[in-house]
Amino acid sequence: MSGASGEVRSSRLVSASPVFYGWFIAIAGTLGVMMTMPGQTTGVSIFIDHLIVDLGLSRSGVSTLYLFGTLGGSLALPVVGRMLDRHGPRLAVALIASAFALACVWMGSVQNVVMLLIGFTLVRMLGQGALSLVSLHVIAIWFVRRRGLAIGMAGVGMAAATATFPTLIEGLIDATGWRTAYMLLGLAVACTILPVGALVYRDRPERYGLLPDGDPSEGEVRQGERTERHYTASQARRTVTFWVFLAGLAFGSALGTGLVFHHYSILAEGGLERIDAAKAFVYYGMTAAPANLATGALINRVAPKFLLSVMLLGLSASLVFAGFLAGPAAVLPYGLLLGLRTGMFGSLQGNVFAYYFGRRHLGSIKGWVSTALVVGSAIGPLLFGLGYDLLGSYTLTVVVCAVPPLALALVAPFLRLVRDGAVR
Repeated sequence: MSGASGEVRSSRLVSASPVFYGWFIAIAGTLGVMMTMPGQTTGVSIFIDHLIVDLGLSRSGVSTLYLFGTLGGSLALPVVGRMLDRHGPRLAVALIASAFALACVWMGSVQNVVMLLIGFTLVRMLGQGALSLVSLHVIAIWFVRRRGLAIGMAGVGMAAATATFPTLIEGLIDATGWRTAYMLLGLAVACTILPVGALVYRDRPERYGLLPDGDPSEGEVRQGERTERHYTASQARRTVTFWVFLAGLAFGSALGTGLVFHHYSILAEGGLERIDAAKAFVYYGMTAAPANLATGALINRVAPKFLLSVMLLGLSASLVFAGFLAGPAAVLPYGLLLGLRTGMFGSLQGNVFAYYFGRRHLGSIKGWVSTALVVGSAIGPLLFGLGYDLLGSYTLTVVVCAVPPLALALVAPFLRLVRDGAVR
């Protein structure tokens, strides 16, 4: 397994770094997370109405295709996770980013249902799944004590992308048409994270004679190793901790994705035009970034189960609010709520499994987690789409969906989650 032996590699780039190389990793990983946008629901949702019109699909029909495409794409993620543990993130990001760029070109050329299903499978597997997995993974393995801050940087980048990409993509669509716009997004991936990731991403710092966080002494890393237990994926799956956080994050992935996937339709039901609906993502970014940073800063100071509870309460509030949106004035509070939930979700997803289970087998562990989150992100849009088609409104569906995360939010603080013998 890569990084498990005592063999030390040489790298001119790592050796020439004037500061701890992990900070360059964090910057490159942040770019990687940002460039997942063409495969994230936030990015895909902008094209949904165009796909419905051009291909003659119903809303539940396109949601069903999204479901199966996302489910199909999720099957590869455990394999990606094992590849990360065995071969490191540098090779992985080169392969993933290349394929993702081509997948965006494919999406711009879809002509029928079969091509759309293939396109959804590819962009969800490679963008929302694999590129996100490798980019957060490479940051997590270079930090222990400062992991919250480093992952927080990626969260800020993602919040910035979420706040700006929808407006930029809408502008591209207006100027070039939706097909060319999707192809240009593929070109952006090929010109940014593909070369940057292939150049900068590296395996664990120990492989280059460094310690996590840039710690200067072997004594410090030995102390860190005593507190960082290294679970295998099978050991992690046998703990209550794994399933509690997996369930909470899966709720966030499924229901948060449902809200974003049908964002323009939900807000149109509340009487908002597309230009007003797009503004919600600006407000979303205003809270997503600080919420991500704050959660990362608190992850080693506050029991993560309390942070999970707050995230789930924000999710439930967002769902209820979505059911009763009315007029442009509702965009601000709704966007802020979405951002709070998303910022906390991103930080918890990036931090908590390394926090409880260590870095050595993190790729394999996160591969299973990513699969569950991608599956959740497939179910949410279909659930909301079916609710709308059957009931003619989103209100009842979103209110009922607010109940499960609310229940876990109320239970989570009382669960006994153990890390290194201490209840956390």
